[in-house]
Amino acid sequence: MATEQLFDISEIDLDAVFLDAEGVGKKNPQRGDMRHLDHVIYIDEGASMAVGVKHVKDDEFWVPGHIPGRPLLPAVLMIEAAAQLSSILYQYRTEESAFLGFTRCDNAVFRGHVVPGDTLYLLAKEHKFQRRRFACDAQGVVNGKIVFEVRITGMQM
Repeated sequence: MATEQLFDISEIDLDAVFLDAEGVGKKNPQRGDMRHLDHVIYIDEGASMAVGVKHVKDDEFWVPGHIPGRPLLPAVLMIEAAAQLSSILYQYRTEESAFLGFTRCDNAVFRGHVVPGDTLYLLAKEHKFQRRRFACDAQGVVNGKIVFEVRITGMQM
């Protein structure tokens, strides 16, 4: 289990926008309540690392029921956000748009909570790359602390 971020983001402008919400929508098919990536801040030159953002809002569909009086972003939605960023990283690496499916998540560990009002920074780093399949290690960071990590695997469908 990592105790450090996948890569150093201290030199990355966290207010930058590499790919805005419209650009995310062009790359990923998720819409409405199922889009969990607001924008992408950074993708490195080799398209092997990326940083994305999810602004956790108090009007999201899960807030009233998870958990009443103490809303916590569900772990599965954190993983979904990481998968969405990982798929964009893959598409930049292959330089093509493709429908990608999420095939596995491994080694998921949750280290903290995420609540409405938080900004969840998502880090994705390529673990394995093949023509039709990819795996990324991903982390979520809130206020400089790692709140989850996971390995995401996906493939062209």
